[in-house]
Parts: sequence; C-alpha cells; structure tokens
Amino acid sequence: MTVHDRDLRSVSAPVLTPDAAEAGGILSIDLDAIEANWKTLAGTTVPVECAAVVKADAYGCGLEPVARKLAHAGCRTFFVADVGEGRRLRAVAPDTTVYVLNGIMPGSAQAFAENSLRPVINSASELAEWDAFVAGSSWRGGAALHVDTGMNRTGITVEEAAALAPRIHSENHGLTLLMSHLACAEVPDHPMNDQQVRLFREIRIMYRGLSSSLANSSGIFLGSTVHCDLVRPGVALYGANPTPGSTNPMRPVIELNGRIIQVRTLNKGETAGYGAAWSAGRASRIAIIAVGYADGFLRSASAAKGKAAAEVLVAGKLCPVVGRVSMDLIAVDVTDLPAGTARRGDFATLIGEGMSVDNLAAGMGTIAYEVLTNLGRRYHRIYKGA
Repeated sequence: MTVHDRDLRSVSAPVLTPDAAEAGGILSIDLDAIEANWKTLAGTTVPVECAAVVKADAYGCGLEPVARKLAHAGCRTFFVADVGEGRRLRAVAPDTTVYVLNGIMPGSAQAFAENSLRPVINSASELAEWDAFVAGSSWRGGAALHVDTGMNRTGITVEEAAALAPRIHSENHGLTLLMSHLACAEVPDHPMNDQQVRLFREIRIMYRGLSSSLANSSGIFLGSTVHCDLVRPGVALYGANPTPGSTNPMRPVIELNGRIIQVRTLNKGETAGYGAAWSAGRASRIAIIAVGYADGFLRSASAAKGKAAAEVLVAGKLCPVVGRVSMDLIAVDVTDLPAGTARRGDFATLIGEGMSVDNLAAGMGTIAYEVLTNLGRRYHRIYKGA
C-alpha cells in the first residue's frame, strides 16, 4: 500500500500545501502525538507549569496548527523566537502568555504591546529600552529577565542580575519571569549542569517571589531540582529524543516519504551524481528520489570516502544514499532489493516506520533540531488530528 493509499484518503490536507500527486515528498505531522508528548512532559513535572516552545515554525511542523492544538490541550504559556512568530501565535491562541526569546530589537518595543507579547530581556541595554517604553506608555504586560549562567550566548551577567535584584521589591517592577538556559542538559552527568543549577538557585533567592524557569526538553529529565516554576520543552514535543543514549520517551510525530521518480541500472565502475563522487562497485540499481537539500535533506547526508552514508527505507529495507545529495534529488542503492520492488511512483521512507528523526540526523552528521527546522515547503503536508 502506498503512502497515498494509506494516509490521504482519511486526512484532509492543510492549506497552502502542494498537491499530493505533484509533490516530490509527503510529510505527515501527527498533532495528536504532539499533544500526547506535551501531556507526558506536563505529567512528569506536576505541579510545575509546562510551557511549549514553538519557535522556528514549531520546529518545522507549522506554528499555527501546533499552537492551536496545544492551547486547546491546556498549554497556557508559549515561547517564540521573534515578534513575527509571536504575532502569528497570538492569532490562533489569543488567551495565552507569549514570551519572545530574542528580546527587543532596537525600536521594536511598541510591537510587543500591540500584540500582547512579553520580551525576554537579554541585556542591560534592552532593559533600559524596555523601561523607557513602559514609562512612556500604559503597557504593563510584563517581561522575562534572562540571566546567563554559563551558556555565554545571551542574557545579563550574574553581576548585573545581583545589582538589579532590589528592583523586585518596587511596585510595578514589570518582571514576570526569571530564566536561564542549560548548555549541556542532554548529557546528564556533565559538570556544567550542576554548576548552572547551583548558580541559578543563588539568583532565584535574590529574586524570591518571581516565577523562574531553567529546564528545556532534556533538562526536564535531570530531575525536579531543575524544574523550578516553569519548564519549557521544545524538540521533545516534536518526537526527538531528549535523553540521547536511552529509550526515547516521546511519541514519533513526523513521517516523511519521498517519491521515486526513476530507477536506473549502472554497470560496475560507473558513477552517479555531481563530482562523480561515488562509483558502483558492482552492477547496481539506484532509485532517484525527488527530495534534495532544498527540501531539508541535507547535503551532509551524501556518501563520501571514509563516511557511512545516510540510509532510507525502500520497501521496508534500509538502503544507503549514494553520491552527493543535490538540490532536488537523492540517489539510493536498491540493488539488494528484489527486482521490481522499487518502481517509479513508489515512496521511500525518510522518517517513519522505525526510522526516527534522530536516526536520519545521525546519518547526516547533525541533530534532530536541524532536520526538523529544515523540513521543506515543497512537501505535501498532512496534519493528523487537526
């Protein structure tokens, strides 16, 4: 049974998606699984509130359908990267709290008030601009204060946090959340975790009475000492494993299938793809799939000397990518499949049927975050549970 037979009859296609018969790939996103993953994480952290990070178009899964589903399930707090994402989220989840992680771009404070968004303040200069805006307007929507406890990316310093702490005792101080970000949460025994937890605990004491947040997806599994008042899972919601090296506690969310558009026969020694980087070590059959790096199948998945190739499933069997991934196409070796098994119009499974997003990411030499956020717009998208 093909993907078309199995899925498209029972699930209506979302708006603004290529026609299924014309698309090179079909991407199925299980919104029920996203909801189940959020509820699993929320149940793990009771009574701590569980938010949801939906930045980068909900990690490539579609901000609007994901946020709508999670808001309906009971999620009350969301995190996005910028004002544009916040504006989109506000349209589908009007009664939720929305924090903007990248903070205030110079001169953009008014947009937060117009869309009822809360900035995450990442520097003293941002705080000064925000305070000036609040003082000159009637906006009292609040903001988060981000303290850098070791990531060395964004956030005010610990010294700045200590100097600002007396502010919490003033009327209308304007802060609604104190937060920091773990650098190594996916490695449970990394010494950085304990250092950051201890340092953030000291800062929380200075800001006693203000809600706080430290744990991301992997941080949730470091234990209750990391949970604080609010956890903010991201990638785990979308089915990636927040506990690398252990069984994935999350339900799979993504199924991605690429259409075979041609099967070619190669003689021993013939090459395939750009740069003639791969040559057949035997008489071979290769299937050409209409997915490439323009669709998020990264060029790093290309076969190369000394590097194991990424693999995809064809007729339930793992088949290696051969040659270089090009913009619109990949080639896979189907020589070991029975003749006639892989045919024009059939689908190869790139994610699904036991091939997880983490598996594909490993074959590309990257992480699930990058695979998810690069999911292409040329796929025909199916939203299950919409």
